[in-house]
Amino acid sequence: MSKKILVLLGNSDKETYSGAMADHYQAGAEDAGHEVQRVNIGDMQFDPILHKGYKEIQELEPDLLALQDAFRWADHVVVVYPNWWCTMPAILKGLFDRMWIPGFAFNFNKETKQLEQHLKGKTGRVIIVAGTHSPFKTWWKFGDYTNEIQHGILGFAGIHTAVTAFGPCNKVSDECKEKWLKQAEKLGRQGR
Repeated sequence: MSKKILVLLGNSDKETYSGAMADHYQAGAEDAGHEVQRVNIGDMQFDPILHKGYKEIQELEPDLLALQDAFRWADHVVVVYPNWWCTMPAILKGLFDRMWIPGFAFNFNKETKQLEQHLKGKTGRVIIVAGTHSPFKTWWKFGDYTNEIQHGILGFAGIHTAVTAFGPCNKVSDECKEKWLKQAEKLGRQGR
């Protein structure tokens, strides 16, 4: 069964291993007949800083509004990024700070005092590329470095998300890196 898949590259530089991961995922998905929308954060124009926190409305730029529409459209969302300092790049966090707002991703119902998840029923995959440490070593030393995006952002809006982490990319052979790219391609074909 074909899916509508959004692939978001959260590294502003497309010419990276995380960019190649996104490319291979997309190629696998398209080869399998899935409909894919690709967004590269480096091609977007927006201010990643939430200047007044959430106490004042900061109007969303057209690229953020378009990305919100892509999230609404998608059955499955894939976010690919490098692990920098045990988290996502600042520009990706800024993107979520700006656009992951009440009315779009969620609401708090004042009457029932319940969270309403507007993206419930969608699935997601986060692909993280680590440069110098294995994902297990990072987890062992610093704890769950995927909790923020998997549960605190995507899961908060109702997107049931799985995480796949690859690394250390700076310390493995080209054959190993190619194998990991094929794994991303397979996930794309499966729409997972």
